[in-house]
Amino acid sequence: MSLKHGVLGLLKDSPMTGYELNQVFKRSLFNFWTAQTSQIYRELNDMEKKGWLTSDWVIQKEKPNKKIYSITKSGKQELNNWLNQPEKDIEQTFSVRNPFLMRLFFAEQQSKEQVLALLQKFKAECERTLASYESLQEGWKNTSEDVHPYWDLTISFGKYECHAALEWVHIAIQKIDQEDK
Repeated sequence: MSLKHGVLGLLKDSPMTGYELNQVFKRSLFNFWTAQTSQIYRELNDMEKKGWLTSDWVIQKEKPNKKIYSITKSGKQELNNWLNQPEKDIEQTFSVRNPFLMRLFFAEQQSKEQVLALLQKFKAECERTLASYESLQEGWKNTSEDVHPYWDLTISFGKYECHAALEWVHIAIQKIDQEDK
């Protein structure tokens, strides 16, 4: 996936400003695809140049003017083309570039206490991420916003990953703790 396809997917339902897009992105896609606000605006400009989006300025008296983006027919076609080629992305689902695992791989050069501290930090991050997913899911249930069932499936995937990681780190801590006993 690329950020542009995520933005196109969000715009397929209704036009939005860049600010609104950024807010919806943080409530939906951010659990599996990160982007800075500046990246979203850069993609909006690029996609408008490609003809995938159009924009209209809304003049406001009491507030700053706003630019509203809408997906075009060619933008919908690009989104559909991407959606119809999922096998490329499936291969990348479990490809990792994980600094934590790289650090752990070479952890034999550290003391047992340092390794345990690293694992405890990882555990805390897993717990924080899991709580974030659960909060996001609860927030969706408590809003009038129409949440697509597929959004919930992506959160469930993240929660399962966190549970698996927590199970793994529990075993890893036990294993390291048992060394030299």
